[in-house]
Amino acid sequence: MKNLKRIYGSIISGHLKTNRQMVFVTGPRQVGKTFACRSLLQDKSKYVNWDNLDDRALILKGPSALASKLQLDRLSASKTVIVLDELHKFSKWKSFLKGFFDTYEEQASILVTGSLMMNIHRKSGDSLMGRYFLYRMHPFSIAELANTDIPSHKSIVRPPSRISEKDFNALYEHGGFPEPFINRTKSFTSRWWGLRLEQLIKEDMRDMTRLHELAQLEVMARILQSRSGTQLNYSTLASEVRVSIDTVRRWTDALCSMQFGFMLRPWHKNISNSLLKEPKWYLRDWTGINDPGARIETFVACHLLKAVEGWTDLGFGDFSLFYLRDKMKREVDFLIVRDGIPWFLAEVKKSDDKISKSLHYFMEKTEAPHAFQIVFDADYVDADCFASKGKGKPLIVPAKTLLSQLI
Repeated sequence: MKNLKRIYGSIISGHLKTNRQMVFVTGPRQVGKTFACRSLLQDKSKYVNWDNLDDRALILKGPSALASKLQLDRLSASKTVIVLDELHKFSKWKSFLKGFFDTYEEQASILVTGSLMMNIHRKSGDSLMGRYFLYRMHPFSIAELANTDIPSHKSIVRPPSRISEKDFNALYEHGGFPEPFINRTKSFTSRWWGLRLEQLIKEDMRDMTRLHELAQLEVMARILQSRSGTQLNYSTLASEVRVSIDTVRRWTDALCSMQFGFMLRPWHKNISNSLLKEPKWYLRDWTGINDPGARIETFVACHLLKAVEGWTDLGFGDFSLFYLRDKMKREVDFLIVRDGIPWFLAEVKKSDDKISKSLHYFMEKTEAPHAFQIVFDADYVDADCFASKGKGKPLIVPAKTLLSQLI
């Protein structure tokens, strides 16, 4: 159990074999980024961590000093794989990487890891444009526990695969982050989750807000913890935390960038009277949610987010995750959009076998080829959820089946 294979090792290895660009691996704190990257090193001395004071001093001396330490000036039969961990904490990390990559591209394959979403720096005129590919790492999912092979361009949806009931229950109860999932004890999971939140607020967020505001930021984070799966009301949050609406927006964006949670926007194309602005908020770890309905919905949301980001990062297309809601209060939990076109809708239920009327309605309006009512408590069925388009009708599917077909 301690050596559970991860799909990201295969993804990064595949990149190194076929691409010259640097690998940027981002993901939440303690999701396993460092372990996945270091496992690819033939020489463990090629691991450089900004949080290590000796390594930091070396980086501050410049690219040539680091290259000399890593022996990039010596003849080698193949490229040297190098891992640069938490480099984004260096204020001049982009210019450092540009110089290092441009000079030693032929000698080194460079992996850069960090919990900060380094893709927020991608914009027109970015000095690193064209020099890296981004891979967003997520916790374990049903699909990854069932299969760590990389899907293909021709068939991005996997055949269904069953995982054990023991693994499924552990995933739901303890989450997909490696340590609590492997440990599988309530006391460890509770302590681990509390420590992770404390580190997020007191360490990761301290550079993004004033010190005296950290207590209020923690209050807001705990409020958001209890509201996963609900629409964000910035005005209400501002009143509860006693800060301005602009501050709430800034803090929410920061919590998203630090991968505490994520927001979904409403899809409005071809939807009359659609909501246009109100985002829905989800935690990235469902184990911190007490309400069963919200926990199940967040469990599915995290699986879908992992899939759309994984497919996009692998170059299979441009995938996005939305929700649907109109002013008549018709709502569907999720819409997956592929290259700008609705692909499939998903409504989450614990045990209800009666198909939602809203699912029928929005399937017709979006013209999506698939619409699924995902039943969490349903037993696994060994059949491809995507094999039939259902002739324009929604399909009731077990969560254990559909989610096993993703990433």
